[in-house]
Order: sequence, then structure tokens, then C-alpha cells
Amino acid sequence: MELVTKKRLHLFSGRANPRLATEIADHLGVTLGDPGLIDFANGEIKCRFQESVRGGDVFIIQSHAATEDMSVNDAIMEHLIMIDAARRASAKRITAVAPFYGYARQDRKAAGREPITARLLADLMFSAGAERLVSIDLHSGQIQGFFNGPVDHLTAAPVIIDYLANTVPKGSVIVSPDTGRVKVAERYAKRLDMEVASIYKRRSLETANEVEALGVMGDVEGRVCVIIDDMIDTAGTICSAVDTLLEAGATEVIAATTHAVLSGPAVDRLKNAALSKVVVTNTVPLPADKQFDNLQVLSVAGVFADALESVFEDTSVSEIFDGENLH
Repeated sequence: MELVTKKRLHLFSGRANPRLATEIADHLGVTLGDPGLIDFANGEIKCRFQESVRGGDVFIIQSHAATEDMSVNDAIMEHLIMIDAARRASAKRITAVAPFYGYARQDRKAAGREPITARLLADLMFSAGAERLVSIDLHSGQIQGFFNGPVDHLTAAPVIIDYLANTVPKGSVIVSPDTGRVKVAERYAKRLDMEVASIYKRRSLETANEVEALGVMGDVEGRVCVIIDDMIDTAGTICSAVDTLLEAGATEVIAATTHAVLSGPAVDRLKNAALSKVVVTNTVPLPADKQFDNLQVLSVAGVFADALESVFEDTSVSEIFDGENLH
């Protein structure tokens, strides 16, 4: 007996960022499946896919981000439960899609008796049944090595660069908020034909989540500066960098980042900072209370759709970015 099978793509989303998942589905020309997610009275989560996924290529999208209805840990647990359900439903291949990868900053032991939670999360997803991980602008490239399977590390750079190329004047400067992200800033600067500067900073020894900017390396006087970073959390780093750049003679400062986590005082800080524009993407859901006048949200749905299509068709993902996602 000879059997010719046809590949089937199934796309599902958790409840953390359904709008982005819907956009990705629209780009792919497929219908977002119903994962049948419900909460029990005690807060436990249950998933029952409303269609057969047996033998299918299943992509499960979930941003590991807090919303009004769930915590970061809830979002991660929901992701794991959906992956496990797909494995037990005999999916042929399961890809975990994490537009925002949780615990990414806990990627090493900075002091004794600390966990490496980014590795723990990778192990959990693999154990649940995910054979591949797709994410975008991970906090550090080494996280790719934590997952015991293929990792497609995407970048929002094409989307952000396209926006900056049409809005930022020539002669502007791309600024790295610290010395550790200079290579990323250089990639942006090369594509935009701009120079690079960097902020020299140190973490506050007295206050958690606070940084102290000590100076600028590079010429920013009389120029528009664009700070490039992977995320804005409490906005301490960005706001400190803005003050330092203006003191060094910058005429205007723009912040461009992939993940708008915007925790705690972030929104108030950004509103009060001397920023002409804050450019972010939609990897993390932004409710109305986290939006403000000079916030510009760009969509990375097209980037994810192209990558997922390549994974499904077993073609190169890095060619989408001309290899510049390999960092």
C-alpha cells in the first residue's frame, strides 16, 4: 500500500497576544484555530483543540507577557499546556512561537545561588513537546543554545529600519544604550548609513532595576540620536540615556525597541522624558493605559508569517534577513 500525505499547517494562539496572532494568520492566508482554552474556578488552565491536529505541522503562538487577565507565569503555563495538548493529539511537528520570550534576562548566573531561568524555560518547552522554537530579538543570543532543538531567531530590524529610513534625517546617530549592544547598533547604522555612539553605564548598587549613565562614546553634538534596544521594561535605561545624550549636545532623541514591556513607572517616565518618539513593535500587547501620544507601534506580523512559512516549507529562514538575524 502506498500513501501520499499532504502537509497541513495548524496555527493556534494563546490568550496573551491574540491580535498579533490574528495578523500573522492573515499574512499566511490561514484561519487561526480554536485551542478551546478555559479556566477552572481555581485558576487552572485547560486546552482542547477544536480540530484534529493528527499528523499536522502545528505552530503555537504565545507572548510571555502579562495582561490585564494573566501574569507572565500564566502565559508561560498556558503555552506549555497547549504544546502538551498538541503532542498528545499526535501532531507531527510542534513549533513554539514566542514573540516575547519570558525570563530572557535571567540567561546566566550574575551571582551565587541564582537560577538560569531562561534555560529552565527552554527545557520546559522541549519537555512539553516543542521540537522547534521561533522568537524575535532575544535578550541575548546564547538563549538559542538553551533549547534542545532548532531555534529560528528572528529580528525586528527590517521593520524598524524601514520606519527610521523614512522619518529620521540624514546625519543622525544610532546609539547603543550600553556597550553590550554596540554590535546590534552597528548593524542598524550600516543599513541606515549612519554613525554609531554608545552610552557608558553601570547598574545602580543601591536600587534594583536602576542604571546610572556615566557618559557618551561618540559624537552626538547637534545631531538627532536614535537609541536602539531590545526592550523597554521600567524605562530606567532609556530615560537615563536620554538625559546623557541631551547633556552631550544631542538636538533630539528617539527610542526604538522591539519589546514594549512597560512595567511599573515606565509609561510615566516615557511621557515625561525628552523623547520626540518611542518606536516599539507589537510583540507585547499594549492596552490603552500603556499608550501615549508619541508612541509608534509597528507590526512584526509579516516577519513572523514569512518565517513560519519558511519553517513549514522547509526553506531557509536566515535568507529572509540576508543572514543578519544570526546574532
